[in-house]
Amino acid sequence: EVQLQASGGGLVQAGGSLRLSCALSGFRFDDYAIGWFRQAPEKERERVSCINLNGRRNRIRSSYLDSVKGRFTISRDNAKNTVSLQMNSLKPEDTAVHYCAAKSRFGTTYIYWGQGTLVTVSS
Repeated sequence: EVQLQASGGGLVQAGGSLRLSCALSGFRFDDYAIGWFRQAPEKERERVSCINLNGRRNRIRSSYLDSVKGRFTISRDNAKNTVSLQMNSLKPEDTAVHYCAAKSRFGTTYIYWGQGTLVTVSS
């Protein structure tokens, strides 16, 4: 059974940091990419970052939403079956429920989703 479990959300002041983790189980890592998404109240869900899980270090690929570039870093630990999102210099506009999700390396649709974790950034 494929499972993704997100954790690490919380309340932080503007300028602070949080680290989100997504624990993965039930699928072959090399075949998938993991994305972090967020959805703020009354806003569309948006993809914050994604990373492929290919085991070869020289084939790591990641991408970021423009508004988080330079502040957020996505990483993976295949040995621990986790993907993390380090969020620094947080802004109130980063406040949202954050989700991790998985898609096939060659697909375009995220088919497995974890439960959300709430990030609240106070001004």
